[in-house]
Amino acid sequence: MFRSAVLVRDAAPDDLDALRLVFGTAAGPVLDETPGEGACAIASIAADPDQRLLVAVHDGRVVGAVQLMRAPISPLQATSAVHVAHLHVLDESRRRGVGTALMEATVSWAEDKGTSHVLVAASVSSRDANRFMARLGLTQLAVVRAASVATLRAKLPVEPPPVCLTDNRHQRTVGQVLARRRSLRRAQTKST
Repeated sequence: MFRSAVLVRDAAPDDLDALRLVFGTAAGPVLDETPGEGACAIASIAADPDQRLLVAVHDGRVVGAVQLMRAPISPLQATSAVHVAHLHVLDESRRRGVGTALMEATVSWAEDKGTSHVLVAASVSSRDANRFMARLGLTQLAVVRAASVATLRAKLPVEPPPVCLTDNRHQRTVGQVLARRRSLRRAQTKST
C-alpha cells in the first residue's frame, strides 16, 4: 500500500529539481531564482539547527515537501513553536498518506526540540489543505496576506508618520527622511 512506502528525510542538494517541481505546482512563477540560489537555500536550511527542509519520497521520487522553522510564537514570549511553511504534495500523490507522513515528521521534530506548539500556513484557496489541517486538529489562528514591497509602497503615504522620529540603526532623523523623500518626489515629477 502507498501509505507504508512513504519515506520522509531531510532534503539534499540533489533534490533541487524535484523541489522546484513540488513547490512550482503550488507557487507557479514565484520560483524564478538566480543560478545557484536554490542549492544555497537548501545548504543554509541544513546548517541552521532551527530549520529543516523535509521531502517525502515514494518509489525513489520526491512527491512532497515541507519547510520547518522553530521560532517564538510572538515577540513577547520566550515560548517557541514549529512554524510549518510550504507544505505541499504533488496532486497525483494526494490522499495517500504523504501529507500525514510529513506532519508526523514535523511533530516528531517539535517533540525533539521541546516545542509545544505547531503553527501551519495553508493557502486560503486550497480547500483540501485546509480540511486536512482541520482534521489534524489545527484551528484557524490568523489570515496571512502577502504583497510585494513595491505594491505596499504605492499604497502607503509618501511621508512617514511622525511616530518614526529616528532610526537608531542609521541615525537619520525624520527631517532627513522627509527631505530625501521630497527630493525623490520632485525628481520623479520632473521625469514624467
